Amino acid sequence: MNEIEKKKVSKFLSLILRHQPETIHLNLDEHGWANVEELRTKSSKKRIYFTLKELEEVVETNDKKRFIFNKDKTKIRANQGHSIDIDLALKPQQPPEYLYHGTADVHVASILEKGIEKRSRQHVHLSQDKETATKVGRRHGKPIILTIRTGKMHEDGILFYLSENGVWLTDFVDPKYISK
Repeated sequence: MNEIEKKKVSKFLSLILRHQPETIHLNLDEHGWANVEELRTKSSKKRIYFTLKELEEVVETNDKKRFIFNKDKTKIRANQGHSIDIDLALKPQQPPEYLYHGTADVHVASILEKGIEKRSRQHVHLSQDKETATKVGRRHGKPIILTIRTGKMHEDGILFYLSENGVWLTDFVDPKYISK
């Protein structure tokens, strides 16, 4: 599978496993898991074809580690980023003192005024390092990296979760915890 095909399958999986499984009438369980063979069969009806080996390659080489298999690779799900109601069964964790949020410069004024909202997603996503946050911000324009005082947030009783792929999740970041 070449890079263009991998990217096409990855984008399709993001749509189906995070936002619109109904596009192919795919059944997700309450934790977001889909049966791999059902996913393959129903994807082919939308002219998206991949073998199990190719799917494994997409999961293993995805730069953001967006997807994960269960132990026997019969099920797959997205690690985070859902706009549909999924219980990832994550346990609250103590975050590091600081995490980072990458955004485009056009959004900074609004964020500094209103905070970081999850909007249509289940959580706000925060990065452990500035490099990852820069990549996230670059997708939307000129990247700006905001520093989030997550240690203070946690101290103030705000819950954090760590997804399987190392993305920190929370419900909302108040402007008082954000610095440019």
